[in-house]
Amino acid sequence: MFNLLMFNVDWQSGRVTIPAGRILEYTDDPISAQFRNGKKELLLDQLASLPCIFCEEGTEDEVARVGQINRANNNGRDVALEISFDPEVPPLRNSLIYANRSELEMPQEFEFSRNHWAVKDVDLYRFLLRAIRPRRQRPTVFQIPEHESIETALASAMMPFDSAFDMVYSSIREAAESAGLRCRRADDIWENASIIQDVVSLIDRSRIVVCDCTGRNPNVFYEAGIAHTLGRDVILLTQSENDIPFDLRHLRYIKYLNNGEGRAAMKQKLHERMQTLLGH
Repeated sequence: MFNLLMFNVDWQSGRVTIPAGRILEYTDDPISAQFRNGKKELLLDQLASLPCIFCEEGTEDEVARVGQINRANNNGRDVALEISFDPEVPPLRNSLIYANRSELEMPQEFEFSRNHWAVKDVDLYRFLLRAIRPRRQRPTVFQIPEHESIETALASAMMPFDSAFDMVYSSIREAAESAGLRCRRADDIWENASIIQDVVSLIDRSRIVVCDCTGRNPNVFYEAGIAHTLGRDVILLTQSENDIPFDLRHLRYIKYLNNGEGRAAMKQKLHERMQTLLGH
């Protein structure tokens, strides 16, 4: 079972108040009876133990989050909730929930246009595993997990393994840290027997991938292609616009000079771009 809370409140704040009279609406009678002591008294502790989808009204691009109720207090008229989101589950769209409403026991379209708290007899995480993290076709040259798992605070840098880029990498890492990210590149890790597996695993876990195209390094181009294919946010850097391949010139890139002043300017632009991608 799971709680479906459909209210136009500030879920992001983590503290909300909702009308007690709207609880257990659109809930089948046998299920509703499990969470009442007699006809009126709500068993809030039992309700709070269920996983939750926190929604706002609508059937389109409204954002919903999966999480849990940490504390619930009923004053008779209203219920004050303290909630938190599950960091392992990405934000959902109401359009996805609407498209799967039958599977989620939401046959009534009215549920998307009325503030209410319902309980559904559905295994929420099994549904999410199937609908949100579907199995993906996997390559044979290297391995990626069956279900992706992005580390939201991880950035990675793809660049030639050359000491001439050490200061550039330091600037990238500083830009990432100022945006609230930790940055790594493949030579920072040794988790697998092959370097390509370490590179791909790092890209696959990253929230943002920075690719320095300077020198037209074929490895960097290959890694940028992998990052784009996996759907990662990619930021291109270069010391010369001529090093950006024709197929990528429609994308914005950051041009920089490899000196103190140039790297400082690049770091600022990179920080700003990361902030934009992270929605800060």
